[in-house]
Amino acid sequence: AGWMTAELGRQPWLVYGLMRTAHGTSPYVSGGNVAFSTLGFMGLYLVIGVLFLYLVMAFWAAVGLAMNTRLSSMMASALAPTGALFTFIALWTGSFWGKPTWGTWWVWDARLTSELILLFLYFGFMALQAAIDDRRRAERAGALLAIVGVVNVPIIYYSVQWWNTLHQGASVSLTRAPSMAATMLTGMLVMALAFWMYSIAVTLLRVRCLILENR
Repeated sequence: AGWMTAELGRQPWLVYGLMRTAHGTSPYVSGGNVAFSTLGFMGLYLVIGVLFLYLVMAFWAAVGLAMNTRLSSMMASALAPTGALFTFIALWTGSFWGKPTWGTWWVWDARLTSELILLFLYFGFMALQAAIDDRRRAERAGALLAIVGVVNVPIIYYSVQWWNTLHQGASVSLTRAPSMAATMLTGMLVMALAFWMYSIAVTLLRVRCLILENR
């Protein structure tokens, strides 16, 4: 649990910035609705972000498996804790958002269930690597799990289209104009930028630590 403690230690500034962004850029958010609206923003970009993080993790794991390059495997290992943390936050904030919206903390909805499976894939990747003493074998086993887990990514993304779920369809799409107000879209994009800046910074820091450990 040390990795999650370290991540949460860096997290408060980001969460606070996200809430201030939602409050400051949207005329539709005021008073007690600030936190509630922020949860909606966070869930939207976090789900997209953790999917992309998983694909990047699986890519580096596959490169490490195919070319036997240690740095590629280290990149995959460095991405996993951040991806797991943000997936947990997406599910956690989603529960708080879902209670007043749907009247329940959790439902076995296609989107929620597949997102929970993604969290288990992140945890499984880290646990599998930690359970095997031989580092090379651990990296190969983790890479295989990460590659197989890619199947879950399109399931999460298209779950609202393939099944009748409680989640609404996509508010932002590359093929059509956004269905949300411009100010709300701006707030979401600023928060997404903060998410990526944080993810890149902490991943590179973790890779540096892994390199030093393996010298």
